[in-house]
Amino acid sequence: MGFTAGDVPSQQGKCFIVTGANAGLGFAASSVLAARGARVVLACRSADKAQAAMARIQADVPGADLAFLPLDQADLASVRAAAEQAHTEPRIDALINNAGVMYPPLIRTAQGFEPQFGVNHLGTFALTALLLPKLAETPGARVVVTASLAHRFGKIDWNDLDAHKSYKTSQRYADSKLANMLFLYELDRRLRAAGSPVMAVGCHPGVAATELGRHSGATQFAFRYFRRLLNTAEMGAWPALQAATDPVAEAGGYYGPQGFGEMRGDSGPAKRKATARDPQRARRLWDVSIEKTGIDPGLPPV
Repeated sequence: MGFTAGDVPSQQGKCFIVTGANAGLGFAASSVLAARGARVVLACRSADKAQAAMARIQADVPGADLAFLPLDQADLASVRAAAEQAHTEPRIDALINNAGVMYPPLIRTAQGFEPQFGVNHLGTFALTALLLPKLAETPGARVVVTASLAHRFGKIDWNDLDAHKSYKTSQRYADSKLANMLFLYELDRRLRAAGSPVMAVGCHPGVAATELGRHSGATQFAFRYFRRLLNTAEMGAWPALQAATDPVAEAGGYYGPQGFGEMRGDSGPAKRKATARDPQRARRLWDVSIEKTGIDPGLPPV
């Protein structure tokens, strides 16, 4: 038996920031955390969608302690503003980096980045870096990085990170998820070496039927006709919940579904591609991310 929502212990007195919390995995995780007594800050692009999500949670969890944090990871100015507002929270016990895009058309971020690398990795990198000092105020605080099975197909074209030469949506998505994995690896190494009280933990949802694949007709077709073989959004949130709340989760650990091919089921330890643990790639990505975002986490190299 693996980890499910029923294994999430009381979170009374704790505060969680969940990005992309108005729908899908983020909403499911937020609902469970609120039900366990946590203060949940829903970091979302749309105020209307965030308020609607909060109303749904409060209907199931009367008295839930919820707040809205404006965040658009496609704009680093928004990321900076969100981090500044988040610093006013009395405490932050975990940042659950869940927000992401999948297979969008080549519409560039505010700073001109390829959208999947820009949102899925650079937005996550920037927000995490800006919140590390706040997280460090709470012993045992965690950063959760959400990756994907797709990271196994990632390559990262260092000579075309911004997709000026080519743009294949599925490959760019896989590349962004490999970037998430490399970031998790390097963040964990640097936090440990610095003696930081913050712990980095990774997860992936398996194959969950959510609106993430809304830009791909083929993906939506698969979700519709093979739904019974896939994780629901609620099940897909279990690995993130384990990474964020399991008392025995390991620093640098990586969690995902335990069923066939890690596509569905209860959460537990997940496998990662060897490339995701490559220290040279991880350090190169770290340096490139600082260069592109102008934000330095302030953690020396190992």
